[in-house]
Amino acid sequence: MAINVEEVPGLAPELNDIRRRTARVVNEDILPVEAELTWLSRGYALDAEEREHHRRRAIVLKEEIKAKVAEAGLWAPHLPTEYGGMGLDFLSLAYMHEILAYAAGASELFGVAAPNAGNASLLVKYGTKEQKERFLIPLVEGKIESGFSMTEPDSAGSDPRSLRAEAVREGDEWVINGHKWFTSNGIAADFFIVMCRGFDQSGELGPAGQMVQIIVPTATRGVEVVRGIGIFGHEHSDHCEVVYDNVRVPVANTLGLVGEGHQAAQDRLGAGRVYHCMNSIGQMWRAFDLMMERAMGRQVHGGLLRDKQFIQGFIADSYSDLQAARLMTVQAAEKVSRGDPEARTAISAIKVFVPAAFARVVDRAIQVWGGAGVTNDLPLSRMFLSARVLRIADGPDEVHRILVAKNLLRRYEAGRPLDFAS
Repeated sequence: MAINVEEVPGLAPELNDIRRRTARVVNEDILPVEAELTWLSRGYALDAEEREHHRRRAIVLKEEIKAKVAEAGLWAPHLPTEYGGMGLDFLSLAYMHEILAYAAGASELFGVAAPNAGNASLLVKYGTKEQKERFLIPLVEGKIESGFSMTEPDSAGSDPRSLRAEAVREGDEWVINGHKWFTSNGIAADFFIVMCRGFDQSGELGPAGQMVQIIVPTATRGVEVVRGIGIFGHEHSDHCEVVYDNVRVPVANTLGLVGEGHQAAQDRLGAGRVYHCMNSIGQMWRAFDLMMERAMGRQVHGGLLRDKQFIQGFIADSYSDLQAARLMTVQAAEKVSRGDPEARTAISAIKVFVPAAFARVVDRAIQVWGGAGVTNDLPLSRMFLSARVLRIADGPDEVHRILVAKNLLRRYEAGRPLDFAS
């Protein structure tokens, strides 16, 4: 079933046009070959030669679709035009994300998939001219891959103050030691952006012991990609465990200054939380359409599923979950785009609500599809796992609930009760 994208009243004509053009590529060029693009989900029953054939076929298809995306002027929507992107603002990009998420892997084909997209944005904001030439331009052109290396197995991911990886300056080099895991895109990456504590005794680069982000080519001596971490019963993933053992890189690879690393991470994660929620909306949209398709066409016990009251309850509840999640997310995105100080509360609220609603919508769709719902022939099982991971990624639910409560309590203590109508 194709995504139905109609004009949204109140949106700028240019943005409605981008939404329609994005949907056209998704419907005409991606969905018809989605199974071939996600060949791994279907390839385990094939022999090695057949697997290699399907892998190569997927590569060819991806390049063909990327060319069409570029021709349509939709490549790298998150980047400024001088770096080959569309130069979309925050809100426009959020609206685009929900459409891209409808098809598995579409974000990659539009040049806006994590972690490359987030790393590119960091390089645009904090990178030097030399860093942009060496790392950003090839990244945007698809010539190299990147990863983001922050989380540590022995430190609480929800508490950045607990990070232990260190970079000690020796002359014109950083010497990095640390143990990371869930380093994204760890297998394919040509360079990592590594979050660690910087110790520059000269003080030239900032206060010692504060957070810094450093570009580390993965071929550097001392960088050991230990494994792709298995997730939810799968043998491995591209989220990797990485050891940095006396890794030496030039001080020129520093992104910004010591002390700016935490803010750089927040720049990335804050926007990413909204985009993750818009991605969730797009996948919920797909799951809802799949549920409706099955309900209207599946005969069981002498009638269509659509006529069963249990199924009608699923439809009503999923509609409500999807509408509520989308309205909350769009409102949060609007607050971010206009610099509203209340945006942080809204982001944390959607970070808790949307993944839970996402899981409920997908769970009902799986139930309606029955056995087919848990197979790799449909995207539902991958969606379900994604929804569960999102309750941990970018900050666990509990941290965001606490933040929402504290922010609201401060308002009321200051005599500023909420106006829920505004």
